[in-house]
Amino acid sequence: MEPVNVAIIYYSATGTVHTLAQAVAEGAEKAGANVRLRKVAELAPPEAISTRPEWAQHLQDTAGVPEAGLDDLDWADAVLFGTPTRFGNPASPLRAFIDTTGPLWFQGKLADKVYSAFTASNTAHGGQESTLLALGNTFYHWGGIIVPPGYTDPIQFQSGNPYGTSHVVGDGPPSEVILQAARHQARRVVDTAAALKIGRAA
Repeated sequence: MEPVNVAIIYYSATGTVHTLAQAVAEGAEKAGANVRLRKVAELAPPEAISTRPEWAQHLQDTAGVPEAGLDDLDWADAVLFGTPTRFGNPASPLRAFIDTTGPLWFQGKLADKVYSAFTASNTAHGGQESTLLALGNTFYHWGGIIVPPGYTDPIQFQSGNPYGTSHVVGDGPPSEVILQAARHQARRVVDTAAALKIGRAA
């Protein structure tokens, strides 16, 4: 059987979600998947970005990361979406990308894929779970198969979020516990997508 194709599509303003996305990519690759790491286009005007030096720096640092396209979704057997929380919802650049997927959805090309999500917020209780659940609403409409990490690995009892990997930015950069949780989430997604692929081929 061919390896599972995994697209990791994320938005990150200052780098935290990018760090999580890299850990997700590591976990997926270690599980044997073909991986595409893709950022969505930045929509903020330069004058807004310039108010935060770390935002401008992150844009510069990730200039070489390819931007997500509909072909990445079409190619993928599984997709993990990453986003900071914005008032308890996914960030608007990620939503803007999702809002372009109508043609694929209409053709049924988003159905029966595995989906999962991860996030970060500035504070504890800053909307992490509601952000992940909001992305779930989209996956339902697509006819996707949602695979959360749950409490399926000991690391989940340390990271504490069964909905998806999440990090509190106010605590500093993602710890090794959080990065391990991200890798586990990716492995679980790959394993589930692989089982489905085998079953469909049988």
